[in-house]
Amino acid sequence: MTVVTTIPQMRALTRAWRQAGETIALVPTMGALHAGHLALVEAASRECDRVVVSIFVNPTQFGPNEDFTRYPRDLDGDLRALTGLGVDAVLAPSADGMYGPAFQTSVELAHLPKHLCGLTRTNHFGGVALVVAKLFNIVQPDAAVFGMKDYQQVRVIEQMVADLDQDVRIVRHPTLREPDGLAMSSRNRYLSPADRAVAPTLYATLRAIAEAVAGGANDAARLVSEGRARLETAGFVPDYLAVCDPDTLDDVVTVAGPVLVAVAARLGATRLIDNLVAVPGVAPGPAHPAH
Repeated sequence: MTVVTTIPQMRALTRAWRQAGETIALVPTMGALHAGHLALVEAASRECDRVVVSIFVNPTQFGPNEDFTRYPRDLDGDLRALTGLGVDAVLAPSADGMYGPAFQTSVELAHLPKHLCGLTRTNHFGGVALVVAKLFNIVQPDAAVFGMKDYQQVRVIEQMVADLDQDVRIVRHPTLREPDGLAMSSRNRYLSPADRAVAPTLYATLRAIAEAVAGGANDAARLVSEGRARLETAGFVPDYLAVCDPDTLDDVVTVAGPVLVAVAARLGATRLIDNLVAVPGVAPGPAHPAH
């Protein structure tokens, strides 16, 4: 496993692999790796001959009052976690290496970021699209693997790839969860013990909505209202709870087919997100999927 810190070094490696006829999979991360990330890496190794994991806490996707400075960073621990998983290279560039002093380019999408997390994190998805576009240009992967915990992020990247004719296949990977259902996240380490005990209510609320949809409930406003009340009673402060179209992310009024149920809520000082797809007539999967 080669640790690469510069763009020219990364390009030299991937150029040699391609010249040898090998395919490349990329797993973009911000580090603080957990089992969910490692599942993405294992999926990447099944997709292609070579695997690159990027570790970069991207400043352009954080707002001025967000947790960029305290976001967990542990490159040595991340490298230990990746050992033995078939990773060929870890790209860990500096911020100066990614964004020089004269940097002035942006990548913006017109519609998808104006929903869900984009309502309060107004510059977030532009920053995500920018850094992922740069990583795609640097590594030139055949496939890139993303977890579905941040569903909106995946849709933004899929749309960018389609719009810009980028030659990379986006692989969706299901959200990995703790045994009590909480979606795995680097930010879970912010939770106090008391908040960690409450946190699974987030996923339980999504499941309750999905079960109602499966049973024939179709009034999206009522589903959202009841879900918000459940979260607030448990101690969450919701940023949003939405029932929306899985492709466009537009809010749905009447549930007539598969819908995305997505949530962001604060618990103490921690902002948690989660989602699932609810389908009329189809019960959701196991309450506590294997982790």
